[in-house]
Amino acid sequence: MAKILINDGIHPTGEKMLKDAGHEVSTQNVPMDQLAEKLPAYDAICVRSATKVRQAVIEVCPNLKAIGRGGVGLDNIDVDYARSKGIAVINTPAASSRSVAELAFAHLFSIARSLYKSNRSMPTKGDTEFKALKKSYAKGFELYGRTLGVIGFGRIGQATAELAISVGMNVIAVDPYVKEAELTIGGPQCSAKCTVKTSTMEDMLANADVITLHVPFTGAPVLSNAEFAKMKDGAVLINASRGGTVDEDAMLAALESGKLAAAGVDVFIGEPTPRKDILEHDRVSLTPHTGASTVEAQEKIGIELAEKLIEALG
Repeated sequence: MAKILINDGIHPTGEKMLKDAGHEVSTQNVPMDQLAEKLPAYDAICVRSATKVRQAVIEVCPNLKAIGRGGVGLDNIDVDYARSKGIAVINTPAASSRSVAELAFAHLFSIARSLYKSNRSMPTKGDTEFKALKKSYAKGFELYGRTLGVIGFGRIGQATAELAISVGMNVIAVDPYVKEAELTIGGPQCSAKCTVKTSTMEDMLANADVITLHVPFTGAPVLSNAEFAKMKDGAVLINASRGGTVDEDAMLAALESGKLAAAGVDVFIGEPTPRKDILEHDRVSLTPHTGASTVEAQEKIGIELAEKLIEALG
Protein backbone atom coordinates (compact mmCIF):
# COMPACT_ATOMS: atom_id res chain seq x y z
CA MET A 1 0.00 0.00 0.00
CA ALA A 2 1.27 3.46 -0.94
CA LYS A 3 0.33 6.85 0.47
CA ILE A 4 -0.69 9.21 -2.34
CA LEU A 5 -1.20 12.97 -2.05
CA ILE A 6 -3.70 14.29 -4.62
CA ASN A 7 -2.82 17.94 -4.35
CA ASP A 8 -4.79 19.54 -7.20
CA GLY A 9 -7.81 17.25 -7.31
CA ILE A 10 -8.76 14.15 -9.28
CA HIS A 11 -12.02 12.84 -10.73
CA PRO A 12 -13.89 10.57 -8.25
CA THR A 13 -13.51 7.64 -10.66
CA GLY A 14 -9.72 7.92 -10.50
CA GLU A 15 -9.75 8.33 -6.73
CA LYS A 16 -11.89 5.20 -6.36
CA MET A 17 -9.55 3.22 -8.61
CA LEU A 18 -6.57 4.14 -6.42
CA LYS A 19 -8.41 3.22 -3.22
CA ASP A 20 -9.71 -0.03 -4.71
CA ALA A 21 -6.10 -0.90 -5.54
CA GLY A 22 -5.32 -0.67 -1.82
CA HIS A 23 -3.64 2.73 -1.71
CA GLU A 24 -4.20 5.41 0.94
CA VAL A 25 -5.32 8.61 -0.77
CA SER A 26 -5.34 12.14 0.64
CA THR A 27 -7.09 14.91 -1.26
CA GLN A 28 -6.27 17.59 1.33
CA ASN A 29 -4.45 20.34 -0.56
CA VAL A 30 -1.00 21.20 0.80
CA PRO A 31 0.05 24.81 0.05
CA MET A 32 3.31 25.25 -1.84
CA ASP A 33 5.09 26.76 1.16
CA GLN A 34 4.32 23.60 3.20
CA LEU A 35 4.99 20.99 0.50
CA ALA A 36 8.62 20.29 1.47
CA GLU A 37 7.47 19.68 5.04
CA LYS A 38 4.45 17.46 4.32
CA LEU A 39 5.40 15.51 1.17
CA PRO A 40 8.11 13.28 2.77
CA ALA A 41 5.28 11.32 4.42
CA TYR A 42 3.95 10.22 1.01
CA ASP A 43 5.05 7.75 -1.65
CA ALA A 44 3.49 9.63 -4.56
CA ILE A 45 2.00 13.00 -5.43
CA CYS A 46 -0.53 13.92 -8.13
CA VAL A 47 -0.73 17.51 -9.37
CA ARG A 48 -2.29 19.56 -12.13
CA SER A 49 -0.81 22.93 -13.13
CA ALA A 50 -1.10 24.71 -9.77
CA THR A 51 1.42 22.71 -7.73
CA LYS A 52 5.08 22.82 -8.72
CA VAL A 53 7.32 19.87 -7.83
CA ARG A 54 10.83 21.27 -8.01
CA GLN A 55 14.24 19.85 -7.16
CA ALA A 56 14.30 21.44 -3.71
CA VAL A 57 11.12 19.56 -2.78
CA ILE A 58 12.19 16.29 -4.41
CA GLU A 59 15.51 16.36 -2.51
CA VAL A 60 13.77 16.12 0.88
CA CYS A 61 11.41 13.29 -0.14
CA PRO A 62 13.44 10.04 -0.04
CA ASN A 63 10.28 7.89 -0.09
CA LEU A 64 8.86 9.47 -3.25
CA LYS A 65 8.31 6.86 -5.95
CA ALA A 66 6.02 8.62 -8.43
CA ILE A 67 4.89 12.09 -9.51
CA GLY A 68 1.67 12.16 -11.50
CA ARG A 69 0.56 15.10 -13.63
CA GLY A 70 -3.11 15.23 -14.60
CA GLY A 71 -2.69 16.75 -18.06
CA VAL A 72 -0.09 16.99 -20.79
CA GLY A 73 2.56 19.57 -19.88
CA LEU A 74 5.29 18.73 -17.39
CA ASP A 75 6.79 22.22 -17.10
CA ASN A 76 5.79 22.46 -13.41
CA ILE A 77 7.88 19.38 -12.54
CA ASP A 78 11.68 19.03 -12.58
CA VAL A 79 11.38 15.87 -14.66
CA ASP A 80 15.03 15.08 -15.35
CA TYR A 81 16.03 15.46 -11.71
CA ALA A 82 13.11 13.32 -10.52
CA ARG A 83 13.92 10.55 -12.97
CA SER A 84 17.60 10.71 -12.01
CA LYS A 85 16.42 9.76 -8.50
CA GLY A 86 14.46 6.79 -9.82
CA ILE A 87 11.10 8.52 -9.45
CA ALA A 88 8.49 7.75 -12.10
CA VAL A 89 7.07 10.90 -13.72
CA ILE A 90 3.64 10.31 -15.23
CA ASN A 91 1.31 12.46 -17.30
CA THR A 92 -1.93 11.89 -19.22
CA PRO A 93 -1.31 12.97 -22.82
CA ALA A 94 -4.24 11.14 -24.37
CA ALA A 95 -7.06 12.15 -22.07
CA SER A 96 -7.78 15.81 -22.89
CA SER A 97 -6.88 16.07 -26.58
CA ARG A 98 -10.43 16.44 -27.87
CA SER A 99 -11.44 18.92 -25.18
CA VAL A 100 -8.49 21.23 -25.87
CA ALA A 101 -9.04 20.99 -29.62
CA GLU A 102 -12.72 21.89 -29.23
CA LEU A 103 -11.85 24.90 -27.07
CA ALA A 104 -9.42 26.12 -29.73
CA PHE A 105 -12.24 25.90 -32.24
CA ALA A 106 -14.68 27.54 -29.84
CA HIS A 107 -12.37 30.56 -29.85
CA LEU A 108 -12.04 30.40 -33.62
CA PHE A 109 -15.79 30.24 -34.26
CA SER A 110 -16.29 33.05 -31.75
CA ILE A 111 -13.76 35.25 -33.53
CA ALA A 112 -15.08 34.39 -37.00
CA ARG A 113 -18.55 35.67 -36.11
CA SER A 114 -17.63 38.24 -33.40
CA LEU A 115 -19.49 36.27 -30.72
CA TYR A 116 -17.09 37.39 -28.00
CA LYS A 117 -17.68 41.04 -28.96
CA SER A 118 -21.44 40.61 -29.22
CA ASN A 119 -21.60 39.04 -25.76
CA ARG A 120 -19.79 42.04 -24.31
CA SER A 121 -21.83 44.74 -26.05
CA MET A 122 -25.36 43.33 -26.34
CA PRO A 123 -26.23 43.55 -22.61
CA THR A 124 -25.42 47.29 -22.51
CA LYS A 125 -26.23 48.41 -26.06
CA GLY A 126 -28.53 45.77 -27.54
CA ASP A 127 -31.75 47.51 -26.59
CA THR A 128 -30.78 50.93 -28.02
CA GLU A 129 -28.18 50.23 -30.73
CA PHE A 130 -29.34 46.92 -32.16
CA LYS A 131 -29.04 47.96 -35.82
CA ALA A 132 -25.64 49.54 -35.29
CA LEU A 133 -24.35 46.42 -33.59
CA LYS A 134 -25.75 44.26 -36.39
CA LYS A 135 -23.88 46.37 -38.94
CA SER A 136 -20.71 46.35 -36.84
CA TYR A 137 -20.63 42.56 -36.62
CA ALA A 138 -21.73 41.88 -40.21
CA LYS A 139 -18.23 41.22 -41.54
CA GLY A 140 -17.75 37.69 -40.24
CA PHE A 141 -15.98 35.02 -42.22
CA GLU A 142 -16.47 31.33 -42.98
CA LEU A 143 -13.81 28.80 -42.04
CA TYR A 144 -14.42 26.65 -45.12
CA GLY A 145 -11.51 26.91 -47.55
CA ARG A 146 -9.23 28.79 -45.17
CA THR A 147 -5.90 27.44 -43.94
CA LEU A 148 -5.13 26.46 -40.38
CA GLY A 149 -1.51 26.38 -39.24
CA VAL A 150 -0.92 23.94 -36.38
CA ILE A 151 2.25 24.37 -34.32
CA GLY A 152 2.84 21.10 -32.49
CA PHE A 153 1.41 18.00 -34.18
CA GLY A 154 1.08 15.65 -31.24
CA ARG A 155 -2.24 14.29 -30.00
CA ILE A 156 -3.85 17.70 -29.39
CA GLY A 157 -2.54 19.22 -32.59
CA GLN A 158 -3.84 16.24 -34.55
CA ALA A 159 -7.25 16.42 -32.85
CA THR A 160 -7.41 20.11 -33.79
CA ALA A 161 -6.47 19.30 -37.39
CA GLU A 162 -9.23 16.69 -37.52
CA LEU A 163 -11.79 19.34 -36.55
CA ALA A 164 -10.35 21.76 -39.10
CA ILE A 165 -10.55 19.30 -41.97
CA SER A 166 -14.09 18.35 -40.88
CA VAL A 167 -15.25 21.95 -41.45
CA GLY A 168 -13.45 22.22 -44.79
CA MET A 169 -10.20 23.90 -43.80
CA ASN A 170 -6.75 23.15 -45.19
CA VAL A 171 -4.09 22.25 -42.63
CA ILE A 172 -0.37 23.05 -42.55
CA ALA A 173 1.24 21.38 -39.54
CA VAL A 174 4.67 22.10 -38.06
CA ASP A 175 6.50 19.68 -35.77
CA PRO A 176 10.20 18.72 -35.87
CA TYR A 177 9.41 15.30 -34.35
CA VAL A 178 6.49 14.29 -36.58
CA LYS A 179 6.77 13.75 -40.34
CA GLU A 180 3.17 12.81 -40.97
CA ALA A 181 0.05 11.66 -39.15
CA GLU A 182 -3.02 9.67 -40.10
CA LEU A 183 -6.15 11.48 -38.97
CA THR A 184 -9.72 10.29 -38.46
CA ILE A 185 -12.21 12.78 -39.82
CA GLY A 186 -15.80 12.66 -38.59
CA GLY A 187 -17.32 10.65 -35.78
CA PRO A 188 -19.21 7.48 -34.85
CA GLN A 189 -21.86 7.99 -37.52
CA CYS A 190 -19.54 8.65 -40.45
CA SER A 191 -15.75 8.83 -40.58
CA ALA A 192 -12.82 8.71 -42.98
CA LYS A 193 -9.04 8.59 -42.82
CA CYS A 194 -6.58 11.06 -44.26
CA THR A 195 -2.85 11.68 -43.94
CA VAL A 196 -1.30 15.08 -43.23
CA LYS A 197 2.42 15.66 -43.73
CA THR A 198 4.19 18.34 -41.72
CA SER A 199 5.85 21.37 -43.28
CA THR A 200 8.25 24.14 -42.30
CA MET A 201 7.50 27.02 -39.95
CA GLU A 202 8.25 29.50 -42.75
CA ASP A 203 5.76 27.86 -45.12
CA MET A 204 3.09 27.76 -42.44
CA LEU A 205 3.56 31.38 -41.31
CA ALA A 206 3.36 32.66 -44.88
CA ASN A 207 0.19 30.76 -45.80
CA ALA A 208 -1.96 30.23 -42.69
CA ASP A 209 -5.08 32.31 -42.14
CA VAL A 210 -5.34 30.97 -38.59
CA ILE A 211 -2.50 29.71 -36.38
CA THR A 212 -3.04 27.53 -33.31
CA LEU A 213 -0.39 26.38 -30.83
CA HIS A 214 -0.27 22.99 -29.13
CA VAL A 215 3.25 22.81 -27.68
CA PRO A 216 4.80 22.81 -24.20
CA PHE A 217 6.64 25.84 -22.85
CA THR A 218 10.37 25.17 -23.14
CA GLY A 219 11.70 28.43 -21.72
CA ALA A 220 11.32 30.72 -24.76
CA PRO A 221 8.36 31.81 -26.89
CA VAL A 222 7.61 29.97 -30.12
CA LEU A 223 6.03 33.08 -31.62
CA SER A 224 7.70 36.47 -31.16
CA ASN A 225 8.21 39.58 -33.31
CA ALA A 226 10.15 37.73 -36.02
CA GLU A 227 7.41 35.13 -36.48
CA PHE A 228 4.57 37.67 -36.42
CA ALA A 229 6.32 39.65 -39.15
CA LYS A 230 6.20 36.58 -41.44
CA MET A 231 2.45 35.99 -40.98
CA LYS A 232 -0.24 37.03 -43.42
CA ASP A 233 -1.82 40.39 -42.64
CA GLY A 234 -5.06 39.89 -40.73
CA ALA A 235 -4.21 36.43 -39.42
CA VAL A 236 -5.93 34.97 -36.36
CA LEU A 237 -3.98 33.46 -33.47
CA ILE A 238 -5.31 30.81 -31.06
CA ASN A 239 -3.27 29.81 -28.00
CA ALA A 240 -4.58 27.00 -25.82
CA SER A 241 -1.16 25.51 -25.04
CA ARG A 242 0.93 27.17 -22.33
CA GLY A 243 1.61 30.68 -21.13
CA GLY A 244 4.95 31.86 -22.47
CA THR A 245 4.72 30.04 -25.80
CA VAL A 246 3.69 33.40 -27.30
CA ASP A 247 5.53 36.65 -26.62
CA GLU A 248 2.63 38.68 -25.21
CA ASP A 249 4.20 42.06 -26.06
CA ALA A 250 4.70 40.92 -29.64
CA MET A 251 1.12 39.63 -29.81
CA LEU A 252 -0.28 42.95 -28.61
CA ALA A 253 1.89 44.85 -31.09
CA ALA A 254 0.63 42.60 -33.89
CA LEU A 255 -2.97 43.24 -32.84
CA GLU A 256 -2.39 47.01 -32.84
CA SER A 257 -0.69 46.98 -36.25
CA GLY A 258 -3.36 44.82 -37.87
CA LYS A 259 -0.96 41.96 -38.53
CA LEU A 260 -3.31 39.99 -36.27
CA ALA A 261 -7.02 40.53 -36.78
CA ALA A 262 -7.80 38.85 -33.47
CA ALA A 263 -6.53 36.34 -30.93
CA GLY A 264 -8.15 33.62 -28.84
CA VAL A 265 -6.22 33.14 -25.60
CA ASP A 266 -6.70 30.45 -22.96
CA VAL A 267 -3.22 30.57 -21.37
CA PHE A 268 -1.19 33.44 -19.98
CA ILE A 269 2.18 34.38 -18.58
CA GLY A 270 1.88 34.97 -14.85
CA GLU A 271 -1.24 32.90 -14.24
CA PRO A 272 -3.40 33.27 -12.21
CA THR A 273 -2.96 37.04 -12.68
CA PRO A 274 -2.85 37.74 -16.45
CA ARG A 275 -1.88 41.20 -17.60
CA LYS A 276 -4.81 43.60 -17.80
CA ASP A 277 -4.10 44.98 -21.28
CA ILE A 278 -4.71 41.51 -22.72
CA LEU A 279 -7.87 40.95 -20.68
CA GLU A 280 -9.30 44.30 -21.78
CA HIS A 281 -8.28 44.17 -25.45
CA ASP A 282 -11.33 44.40 -27.70
CA ARG A 283 -9.98 41.88 -30.23
CA VAL A 284 -9.02 39.12 -27.81
CA SER A 285 -11.38 36.24 -27.03
CA LEU A 286 -10.66 35.01 -23.50
CA THR A 287 -10.95 31.89 -21.35
CA PRO A 288 -9.21 31.20 -17.98
CA HIS A 289 -7.06 28.15 -18.92
CA THR A 290 -10.01 25.81 -19.38
CA GLY A 291 -8.76 23.74 -22.31
CA ALA A 292 -9.03 20.41 -20.51
CA SER A 293 -11.91 21.45 -18.28
CA THR A 294 -14.73 19.29 -19.56
CA VAL A 295 -16.58 16.56 -17.68
CA GLU A 296 -15.38 13.97 -20.17
CA ALA A 297 -11.73 15.05 -20.09
CA GLN A 298 -11.57 15.20 -16.31
CA GLU A 299 -12.85 11.65 -15.96
CA LYS A 300 -10.47 10.38 -18.66
CA ILE A 301 -7.57 12.17 -16.96
CA GLY A 302 -8.47 10.63 -13.60
CA ILE A 303 -8.71 7.14 -15.07
CA GLU A 304 -5.46 7.38 -17.05
CA LEU A 305 -3.60 8.88 -14.09
CA ALA A 306 -4.87 6.17 -11.70
CA GLU A 307 -3.99 3.36 -14.11
CA LYS A 308 -0.43 4.65 -14.58
CA LEU A 309 0.09 5.30 -10.86
CA ILE A 310 -1.13 1.83 -9.93
CA GLU A 311 1.35 0.37 -12.42
CA ALA A 312 4.22 2.58 -11.23
CA LEU A 313 3.60 1.81 -7.56
CA GLY A 314 3.27 -1.89 -8.13
